[in-house]
Amino acid sequence: MSSTSQKSSRSETGAGQVQSLTRGLALLARLAETEHGATLTELAQATGLAPSTAHRLLGSLEAQRFACQNAETGRWSIGVAAFSVGQAFVRGRNHVALARPFMRRLVEEGGETANMAVEDRGEAVYLAQIECDQMMRAFARVGARVPMHASGVGKALLAALPEAERTVILQARPLDRLTGRTRVEPTALLADLREAHSRGYAIDDEEHAIGLRCVASTVLDETGRPLAALSVSGPTARMTDDRMPSLGRLVADACAALTREIGGRPPA
Repeated sequence: MSSTSQKSSRSETGAGQVQSLTRGLALLARLAETEHGATLTELAQATGLAPSTAHRLLGSLEAQRFACQNAETGRWSIGVAAFSVGQAFVRGRNHVALARPFMRRLVEEGGETANMAVEDRGEAVYLAQIECDQMMRAFARVGARVPMHASGVGKALLAALPEAERTVILQARPLDRLTGRTRVEPTALLADLREAHSRGYAIDDEEHAIGLRCVASTVLDETGRPLAALSVSGPTARMTDDRMPSLGRLVADACAALTREIGGRPPA
C-alpha cells in the first residue's frame, strides 16, 4: 500500500472513530435524561440513529458500564460508570472559579458589587467578592460571616432549603435585630422567605446595615439543593425601589446559568 493510501486509510478510520464517539455520547446524554430507561427504538429515534447503529453503540457502552439493559423489559438506562464520572466532576469543580465570570457579568450589567456565599454552621460565609467601580460601594471581607436571617445571601439560601432544615437553622440561633428593619419575628421572616422562593430572589432591605440593600439568589447542586448564593449589593441611593426587580432578575438569571454550568438541577 502506498504512503498516500495509508494516510487516507488512517484519516478515514479516525473520522469514523470520532463519529462513533459523538454518536455514543449522544446516546449517553439521552439516557441521562430518562428517569425510567428507554427502549432501543426510542433511543434511536431520539438521536436520529439507525436501530442497528444504536444497538451496536449501546453494546459498547454496556461493555464499559456506561449503560445497562434490563433483562426483563429490554429497556436501557444509565450505567454505574457514568455515575462515577459525574461524581469525579462534582469532587473536582471549583465553585468560586466557575462563579467568577458570572459575578463579573453581574458587576458589568448591574453596576454594583457582586458576592458569593455559602451556608456553614447556620451562618452565611462569603467566599468571593468582585467590587464595582463606584466610589460608594458595599464591601464584605472574604471569610466574613453574616446572620442568615439578616442578609440577602442568607435569606436566599434559607428560602431554597426544605422547610425542616430551614427550621433547624433558624431555631439554633437567636434572631438578633441588627437594624430597625431586621425581621426578628419568625412569622414575618418565614413569610418573607416564602415570597423570596416564589419570585426567585431574596431581598435585604437595610436589614443588615442601614443604607445598604442587597438582592440574592441561589446556585443549586445536582440534587436541587442550594450550593451557594450570589448577590449584588450597594447603597440605597442607587439600589432604588424601581431598580430592585430588574437587579433581582439579573441575579436569578446568573444563578440559573451557573447552576447549569456546574451540572446542577434548576428549580422546577
